Amino acid sequence: MRPPPGGRTRRRGLSLGVLALCVAAARCLQSQGVSLYIPQPAINATVEEDILLSVDYSCDGVPTIEWKYTSSWGVQKIVEWKPGTQANISQSHKDRVCTFDNGSIQLFSVGVRDSGSYIITVTERLGSSQFGTIVLHVSEILYEDLHFVAVFLAFLVAVAALLISLMWVCNKCAYKFQRKRRHKLKESTTEEIELQDIEC
Repeated sequence: MRPPPGGRTRRRGLSLGVLALCVAAARCLQSQGVSLYIPQPAINATVEEDILLSVDYSCDGVPTIEWKYTSSWGVQKIVEWKPGTQANISQSHKDRVCTFDNGSIQLFSVGVRDSGSYIITVTERLGSSQFGTIVLHVSEILYEDLHFVAVFLAFLVAVAALLISLMWVCNKCAYKFQRKRRHKLKESTTEEIELQDIEC
């Protein structure tokens, strides 16, 4: 007995429907995923350096990216933006931050006060988000202080050498002067003795 022709079509339609539903579910699950990669989670820097807080993310659509700074003084929002649009930078970091479409930011001329944790949050349009942290440690430049001490010591050595040279020259001049004086004194004494001999 042959199955009715409409049965095959229904099964094929049902199979295609299930397949389409699976593909849609997979896409939906894919679109809710945000991945975030931080190549350097800890950065050591010195004062006045420009620092790149480098990240990279992947997600569907254009996400919202937000950076916050946390330290012992509290939490502070630095910047928020969507790639391709103008960034909303906080007053405390105006002219000190540059944003990049991959989510990275650059801090210009960092100071010791910039030490702390920098938290990035990438939020997808459907609401899923991912966050990561970069710890920044900024220290004073010690070699500049050592450089100053070295220059100061070199200056003192140069002054000491100059004073020693002047003392040596003065000593030589004084010695020559005394020698001439003694010589003149000897000559005058000799002349007096000769005069006394003549008078006698």
